[in-house]
Amino acid sequence: MKIVSYNVNGIKARMERLLEYLDEQKPDLVCLQELKGADETLPVGDIEKAGYGAVWHGQKGFNGVAVLARGQEPVERQRGLAGDPEDAHSRYIEVELGDLIIASIYLPNGNPQPGPKFDYKLKWMDRLAERARALLAEERPVVLAGDFNVIPNDDDTFSVRAMASDALMQPESRQRYRSLLAQGWTDALRTRFPSGGIWTFWDYQAGCWQRDAGFRIDHLLLSPQAADRLTGAGVDKEYRGRERASDHAPTWVTLR
Repeated sequence: MKIVSYNVNGIKARMERLLEYLDEQKPDLVCLQELKGADETLPVGDIEKAGYGAVWHGQKGFNGVAVLARGQEPVERQRGLAGDPEDAHSRYIEVELGDLIIASIYLPNGNPQPGPKFDYKLKWMDRLAERARALLAEERPVVLAGDFNVIPNDDDTFSVRAMASDALMQPESRQRYRSLLAQGWTDALRTRFPSGGIWTFWDYQAGCWQRDAGFRIDHLLLSPQAADRLTGAGVDKEYRGRERASDHAPTWVTLR
């Protein structure tokens, strides 16, 4: 089973690329982020025509997450995170498919920092940690997949100096990410590439793609029951280089 996390950076703008990816790779589950569209405007028909059932949690203009399942209809379990009734951002959707639980996550960016956006990021990570702890308690195979907007380690970026003041690499962001892992989650990509140097994001500016100046912020975290089934993990980097591509590349795990 191939499970993919893919920040599409606007599903309408990237629809051709997404459908191309689904046709060529035929992933079993795809967690999308940054749809940038309200539910009623999302291209549900095109996705269904491609052979995928879907659960959507859109938002006009920005954010938005979804889970697609090839040849099946995922069952929604939860949308949004508890702990802040005033938070209207569409950043979390959780579904189940058979015995597997999977969540698509679009964590706040947090820039500029310090400031209210960074404070919101940290509080959101605390709320995610609470949900993650509850999911682990179910003792089922669970995958938390998405754009976490955290560069966990120095070797997860092309340049520590260039990213030093960015919210993605602040000690508070990293500490919360490590605390999440310490609950018992496995960072699948890190397990397969322990020395780092593998990127999932390349900015559109400053020739970052051409220079391979990227970093790793898209992660797939596995519960112990899911980690026991892990057979592979990687990044479909080639798709970042196509015309009108997202600035993220599809990032994946395979499970037995």
